[in-house]
This record gives sequence, C-alpha cells and structure tokens, in this order.
Amino acid sequence: MTGDEIQQIFFQECDEGLSAAEAGLLLCQAGAQDEETINTIFRAVHSIKGGAGAFGFAALQSFTHHFETVLDRVRSDELALTPAVLATLLAAFDTLADHVTAIRGQDAAPDDAAILARLQSLARARDASPADTAAPIPPAPATMPDAGFDLDALLAGLNAAALPGRPPWRVIVRPEAAALAGGSEPLLLLRELKAIGGRIVDVDTGAVPDLDRFDADGAYLAWTFEVPGAAEKAAIAEIFDFIADDCAVSITAADEDMDGVCPSDADTADAVSGAAALPAPALDEVAAAAVETVPPAPPTGLVAERRGAERRAQDAQTIRVDLDKLDRLVNLVGELVITQSMLSQRLLMRGLGSIDELGDLDHLTRELQDSAMSIRAQPVRWVFSRVPRIVRELEASTGKRVRLEVEGEATELDKTVIERIGEPLTHLIRNAVDHGIEDPARRIAAGKPAEGRLRLSAEHRGGRILIIVSDDGAGIDRTRVLAKAVEKGIVAPDARLSDEEIDHLIFAPGFSTAQQVSNISGRGVGMDVVKQNVLALGGRISIQSVPGRGSTFTLALPLTLAILDGMIVSVADQTYIIPLTHIVESLRPAAGAVKSMGNGQHVLNVRGTYLPVLAVAEQLAIGASSPDPSSAVLIVVETEVHGQAVLMVDAINDQRQVVIKSLETHYRQIDGVAGATILGDGRVALILDVESLVAHRAAGADRIAA
Repeated sequence: MTGDEIQQIFFQECDEGLSAAEAGLLLCQAGAQDEETINTIFRAVHSIKGGAGAFGFAALQSFTHHFETVLDRVRSDELALTPAVLATLLAAFDTLADHVTAIRGQDAAPDDAAILARLQSLARARDASPADTAAPIPPAPATMPDAGFDLDALLAGLNAAALPGRPPWRVIVRPEAAALAGGSEPLLLLRELKAIGGRIVDVDTGAVPDLDRFDADGAYLAWTFEVPGAAEKAAIAEIFDFIADDCAVSITAADEDMDGVCPSDADTADAVSGAAALPAPALDEVAAAAVETVPPAPPTGLVAERRGAERRAQDAQTIRVDLDKLDRLVNLVGELVITQSMLSQRLLMRGLGSIDELGDLDHLTRELQDSAMSIRAQPVRWVFSRVPRIVRELEASTGKRVRLEVEGEATELDKTVIERIGEPLTHLIRNAVDHGIEDPARRIAAGKPAEGRLRLSAEHRGGRILIIVSDDGAGIDRTRVLAKAVEKGIVAPDARLSDEEIDHLIFAPGFSTAQQVSNISGRGVGMDVVKQNVLALGGRISIQSVPGRGSTFTLALPLTLAILDGMIVSVADQTYIIPLTHIVESLRPAAGAVKSMGNGQHVLNVRGTYLPVLAVAEQLAIGASSPDPSSAVLIVVETEVHGQAVLMVDAINDQRQVVIKSLETHYRQIDGVAGATILGDGRVALILDVESLVAHRAAGADRIAA
C-alpha cells in the first residue's frame, strides 16, 4: 500500500471521526448525553490527532491536542459541561472540520487563534471541585522536536517538578512485526515520549535477524523508557492509542519488579531513538539457535481498555471498497437482469416457460440484485450531519434563533442519491432560515416563541424516500412572489395562477425576493439549483405553505437509480413501463362508472371517489388510442402531491423488473418520461414519470376551472 493510499484511509477515518464527534456534541446540546457520549467525542478527536501527527499535519495535530485537553477535563468531571463550555466545543468542532478540509487541499487553513484561546482558557479553568494535588503537566508542543532538541534540559526541568516520593514510570514499547506495513512510524511515538520527559534506558535488539532474512518493512526493536513520575499514566498511554493494535506497550512504576518483561542488550543501553547503529548479531550465534522473539507484554490500563473497545467496534467486519468497483457490480447485475428477462421471453415463446430452473434463476437474480443494491445503500445521516453546522453559521450571521429537529437519520438510500442531494438540501436549509423563520422580535410580536423551529426528516413511502424540510416561519408571501415574477417577466401581468403555481415560481431561474444580495441569498440561483438537481435524480419537489405558519418542502426521491419493478403496458403501437410503486390497482370500468365532464375530460367512480382519467396517448401525443375510457384498461395511480388519478392504456402485457437507463445521458429530457429500459425481446421501452403526467393534468384542470 502506497503512502497516498494510506493517507486517503486517514482522510476517510477523519470523516468518520467528525461524524461521530458531531453526533455526540448534538446529543450534548439536546441534554441527552451520558459518559459514553463524551468518551466517543474524545476518542474521535484523539484519533484524528494521532493520524495528524503520523502524517506531519502539525497545525491539525496542535489544534486537536488543545481540543482533546478540554474534552479530557469534561470526561473526568474536572470541568462542567455548561452552555458556555458546550458552545466552545461546538465552535472548536467547526474549526476542526475546517482543518481537515485544509489538509485535503480543498481550502486554506482556518484562523484558529480565537478558538484556541478559548480552549486554553477552559483547560486552565477550575471548577468548584477540590483542587488537584498534582502539579500541572506542560502541554505537548505543537510541532515535533528537531535533531537539536535539548532532551537533558527538558529532563532536568521535569525531574525538578516531579512529585515527592512518586517514582518514575518504566515504559516498554515493542512494535508488532507488521507495524510498519500498516503505515505506523514508531519513531514519532518515541519522540512523543521524549517530549514529556522520557529517557531511553535500554534497546532490545534480540529479534534482529541476519541480512539474508532481514525484512525492510519488519519491526525488530523494543525500547525501554524512563518517564518522570510527574507525568500521568493515562497521558503516556494515550500516545499509543492511535496504533494500539500495532504496538505492545507496558507501563509500570520503575520500582516494580520488571524481571522477565523485556530482556535487554546492555551493549545498546545508551542508544538514541532510531539513530544508533545496530550491531549485527554474530553469524555463529544465529546458526547455533533461532532468534528468540520475546512475547510482547500484555497491555495495561487505558491501552487495554482502548484495544477492547476497538475490537468490539470491529465486530461488524466492515471493509472499504472502491466506489467504482461497486458501480461496475451494479451495472453488471443490471445487465444480468436484462439477459435473464430475454431468456425468459425466449423460453415462453417456445412454450418452455414452466421449467422449474427458470423460476430458480429468476429468484436468484432478484436476490443478487437486492444484495448488490444493499451494498450501495447508506444512511441519510451522512447528508444530515452537515446541517447542524449550517444552522449554527446562519444563526451567527442572521441573529436568528433556530431549534433544529432531525428524524429518520437511519433511513437508507443509494449512495449516488445521497451524494447528489447534499447541495439541494443545503439551499433549502439556508432558504428556510433566511427567508422563512423570522427574527426573534418579529416572532414575539406575532405571538410565537423567539426561537424558530426547523424540522428535517427522512422516511420511506411507496418505494421512494421523502426528505422533508419544514419551518414555522412566515410562510410564502404569494402577493410579493407574484409581483416579483411579473416584474422580472417570468409571468404575464394578467396571468391567473393558483396558489401552488405561485409557490413554484420561487424555482424559476433568477427569481429572488431578497431585498439585498448577501452571502446567504439574493442572487436567485439557489432554489433553481434545488429543482434542477432533484429532477435530474428522477425526483419531485413539492411545497405546502401557510402564511404566518410556515412552509414545508418535500423531496420525493427514488431509492435507487438502477433498477425498478414495473408494469409493461401498451398505448397505441408503443410500449411503456409504469413503476409499480405508483400503482394502486388496475381495472376495466363497469357500466356507468366513467362520467364525462365535457371538454374531453372524464372521471372514474372508484368506490364513491371520483378520480380524473388521463389518456396516456393524449398526454404524450403519440397518436390514436382507445378514445372511450369505458372500453380501455384503467390503472389507478398514487402521487405524492396530487393524490390519486387514473391512467388510461390499451392493454397490460406483463409485470417485470427493469433496468433504468438515463434518457438525458443518451438523448435529452422528455416531459412525462423518467427514463428508458430494454425489454426481454430487445425493444426499448420508455418509463413513465407518473408524478409529471398527473401534475400536468392538474395544472390544466386548474386553468379550465379558472
């Protein structure tokens, strides 16, 4: 594994650590934290610190050191988690995220002087608890000591500060045989020990083989350090947390019996960390007996606890896989589904459709498809996790107070969908805080709490995922929106629009009602981006707004962009696919069930409810079809915004799983069509966009009524 690959793994671990830390901090903010919550935040920050030191990111390492110092005081009950302390921790987390972005080369390093001063102040602060008797330990330097580091001077100062009667620590460090292969660098750990006053008293070279068996990536040495008693045992153990599985560590008081723990070579007692030349073992000694490797001492204290926690965390047996490989697997499964469909079609045409193995093949293909898609599924929390920081930044810049409520973070959907809804969701959140929620004074005057409520949720419904962003703000001012649309020439001055059509004007390119351009809004590009990105995913966005009470934006997105279950229908001489997730039932109407409304409009009586009938041939302008709904096949469909409606087709041919192919990639976007697929007989069939068809019909009906 190359250095770049190891560094990429570190970046991924940073993302996981940031996610875990933010989740813990949000629990603290909600007052739902426990001891494990604080420990989780501390471990996440400490892991990032360890990796930063290993890769030489000095600024990140220094900042995380101060951050974890405060967290350590909180978890040890030396510092109460007051609102002021929590505010500092949240601000520190935001700066930490900026540091991680900076080391990736995506942005400049943040100015962390102000937040560092706050962290240092908290690190020195005293609660009402009894004062500690131990002398304070100087913080570790932000940068590693260079070759001219004056170790003797540091040791003299630390020894002078040692507690009376407290013996020094004896620390034995033995890297595992494959430690270097995993990217660990023991020399950095030894320098950390030196930085807190450690002194090398012994180097064990007994495991060094002769040259013909020497592995350049192997680890053969063990070091014995003496660390002043002023250092806390936990502080020594934490140095090795990041590579706990790659290095055996023993920490004991120097006056304890150390016999048999780590034999040493007296000839190398004065060796310097990583710099002394190692004497090669005599050839006759090597030939006389095999080199005896001393078993590592069992880990103690915090190291043992840390190892146990990491092993429990690894019980899930996860593995990182390149996304391109997953994409290729999903594509191959899609092609397999098409091939299986073709095979079934051929056998049916030859009268061999009752073969038992054909049913087995269909079942196995479905299982394989479900497994492949589940691999790509991820919880939506990866998108939701960025929202709290956005809200905090908006509160700071607008002076508004917002209470964020999040639900359904465990809801899963395809990774591609998750990656592409981040930007639309960010715009919706910014729009809700900037345009929707009022400032505290206006809210109080309107009889509302000073703190606005912003709710973000995700749920599965009808084979799709709904992401809902709602607020209890002022709602959409439709008079102002319509006036602005007329002013910009988006609609005609004499246009008569429904409330829903006015609401959707905010998605028009260049539309904005902001009084002035700011770094939050005002340029009229945000909501346009929202709509375009959602449509590109095959999704739909709807608005429900009540003036004075708030607005709700609902994003209806497909669970996956690859495969769906569909009903194959015929309309005129064309074949189409209707997604099963929209279908409620299909029927041939009884006599008198279809009623004419004039102007070519019909409704169907479905158990006392009259639903509009949409002729698919007419909607898509594809030519002659059955003009009489009473003699056609009617399919009742459900939509997210407009409720139920009825699609009129000529015949239902089959129900089958189909692979979605993008029309935009190969041709262009077509209204009323969500994509295309290849049928078992090799023909191309279009997949109907039911939401779009019904929305188009509803808009036409509104105009007729007006």
